[in-house]
Amino acid sequence: MTKTTSFGNHLGFYKATKLPHYDEAGLIQSITFRLADSLSPDHVYSLTHGQPDDSTLALFSAIDDELDRNFGACWLRIPEIANLVRNALRHFHGERYNLICWVIMPNHVHCIIQQKENYPLAGIVKSWKAFTATRANKILGRQGRFWQRDYFDRYVRKRSQLEMAADYIHYNPVSAGLCKRMEDWPWSSYRELSGV
Repeated sequence: MTKTTSFGNHLGFYKATKLPHYDEAGLIQSITFRLADSLSPDHVYSLTHGQPDDSTLALFSAIDDELDRNFGACWLRIPEIANLVRNALRHFHGERYNLICWVIMPNHVHCIIQQKENYPLAGIVKSWKAFTATRANKILGRQGRFWQRDYFDRYVRKRSQLEMAADYIHYNPVSAGLCKRMEDWPWSSYRELSGV
């Protein structure tokens, strides 16, 4: 792991794998994590081959477009598993982070949180993934990797960026062709936040 700065037990800027991360108390973070089989290895290779290190955002955008094609088993379509993930996201709201908004897609999850002091981002994401993977595999009667190892995070710098990120998250099921209106998707914070 490459670490460049540190804030208490928060890591600041660092790289755990190929993706850069930024971890600091108080940050508002847009996070995406995906199922292990959500992209074909050949397609990931074609997207990443020859990409310079500074093109992380462009790579994420290309991968996110591919995720919306619903490749893989799409286990998050199963209501029992989607509900499990939703409850995991909500579980430590107000304690380890403030959960601002979220959406559960068939093969990936987007959420925005505000980090709290003494709860590093990697630990937050790991707790969601470890808890849900164990239970989801039990529901599915399977063993093996459920989630992809890493995750994508981007810290939100200003209010307009937060609004755009939240709109993107809530509109994701519509843009992926899963429903006609944001309020029609059951696995999103849109309805509770908008009072629909």
